[in-house]
Amino acid sequence: MPILIVVFVVIMDQLSKFYIQTHMTLGMSIPVIDDIFHITYVLNPGAAFGLFEHQTLFFLIVAVSLVSAAIYFYPRIPKKYSLLRFGTGLLVGGAIGNVIDRIKTGYVIDFFDFRIWPVFNIADAAIVCGVGCIVFTMVYLHKEDEANG
Repeated sequence: MPILIVVFVVIMDQLSKFYIQTHMTLGMSIPVIDDIFHITYVLNPGAAFGLFEHQTLFFLIVAVSLVSAAIYFYPRIPKKYSLLRFGTGLLVGGAIGNVIDRIKTGYVIDFFDFRIWPVFNIADAAIVCGVGCIVFTMVYLHKEDEANG
């Protein structure tokens, strides 16, 4: 596991959430670019798009399973697949960042608000980017395998 990536994501996520909690009130929104991007403090009891609200135990089980699978499979990823390794680190760091919130409060602190998308946080962005890196690598590997016969 690229432990530095995991630690970096968790620290940045938790520091940003701490800053939001200590400098804003719940529901407060600060326009950064009017009608395009705001910093909005919300508590999310579910997953993306508000799915599975108040299912903290479910999210904890999923996160522990995901981190366990990453710990098991990571050493088996060939070093030449650096994007896959990097994506795994982002995914694990993001999962841990959101699990910390769920354990502390049962909610996830979200604050990036693009007005056309649900409000999200650094951990969410890391998870999405990590999955993107993993999927891209898998598709690329599949195409490479097909090309090589």
